[in-house]
Amino acid sequence: MQQKIVALLLLLLLSSPVSPQAENSARGNRTQTNSVLGASTERSNMTATESIVTEAAVTEGAADGDNGGDGGLNIRTFILDHLADSYEWQIMSDGKRDLTLSLPVILYSKNSGWHIFLSSRLRDVADYKGFRVATDGNYKGKIVEIGTNGTESRPLDLSLTKNAAALLIASALLILLVMGIARSFKREPLEGKKGFVGMMEMLIASIYDDVIEPSIGQDARKYAPYLLTLFFFIFFNNLLGLVPFFPGGANVTGNIAVTLVLALATFLVINLTGTKGYYKELFWPDVPTWLKAPIPFMQAIEIIGTITKPFSLMIRLFANIMAGHSIVIGLTMLIFITMSMGTAINASMTVVSVLFSIFINFLELLIAFIQAYVFTLLSAVFIGQARVRA
Repeated sequence: MQQKIVALLLLLLLSSPVSPQAENSARGNRTQTNSVLGASTERSNMTATESIVTEAAVTEGAADGDNGGDGGLNIRTFILDHLADSYEWQIMSDGKRDLTLSLPVILYSKNSGWHIFLSSRLRDVADYKGFRVATDGNYKGKIVEIGTNGTESRPLDLSLTKNAAALLIASALLILLVMGIARSFKREPLEGKKGFVGMMEMLIASIYDDVIEPSIGQDARKYAPYLLTLFFFIFFNNLLGLVPFFPGGANVTGNIAVTLVLALATFLVINLTGTKGYYKELFWPDVPTWLKAPIPFMQAIEIIGTITKPFSLMIRLFANIMAGHSIVIGLTMLIFITMSMGTAINASMTVVSVLFSIFINFLELLIAFIQAYVFTLLSAVFIGQARVRA
């Protein structure tokens, strides 16, 4: 029932226009921001309500000015802008001033070679050294090189974006956390642990005893380091994405490039460590000969199945995390969509928005664990299927 209510609210959200003045002002504010680093590259990918409230409040306040126009605020685009990656990291904003962490931009141009500078160089300028952030077209939100005839082309872009920086920070924090726990066990190996270390011991034992060992069998210890790393990496990034302030708020596991790499890692582990029996079932399965020669029907089915396994892992994690972030942002936007509908409606929808946002955030805590658990479980099952014994 709660899911149906949330779905109806989101349907209202995506179909409801705001006042024409708010839209025109929002369009002006977005254009000004886009000239710096692109509105589609989420200036703040924080799931934090703080980021959304600040921008929306600025938009509504500016609507009282002299600007006019027709149309409605594109809520879908607004949400996607906040989920996208960015060349800078907005830490906080008071509506007038932004505290932003500029990230290093690393580019290679065929015409001018390597360029390394901070993303702040692209702020409030049309271009810097012939580079700018595209505001529309196929390269919208990406850094492009401006040719002599005004055409845009993509250089080799090795820049440290917000998601990449968040991934490195999360990895460093996770390494420090695990090393601290390991030192505690090494210092007192026979003593029972309490508090946080004891909770981590219980969680590690639970994943190994209930997921890894039953799925893989006698080779469980061989794959335990990879699968436990996978679980805690996903779980930690999921949790960090729910934190509304630096270094949290990045949409790491909601970025399909990250989930693609994780799924590809599992795919390589499965197929590079599979047994002879696994490859025999893959290329010469135990079925009637006419199903596998001269036309390899079964081989094609088996290969397609092998490819779809990592694809399902990638899409499941990406879609669930991105959906959770989208719902929180969408519910927050209900407050500003209803501002032009009168005080009574706006007040009631504000209460609904806040209550549902709190509920969804608590639900996201559960989803953060479930998605890490499911990704690890399916990876363990797929690895176990590749450990075919004669």
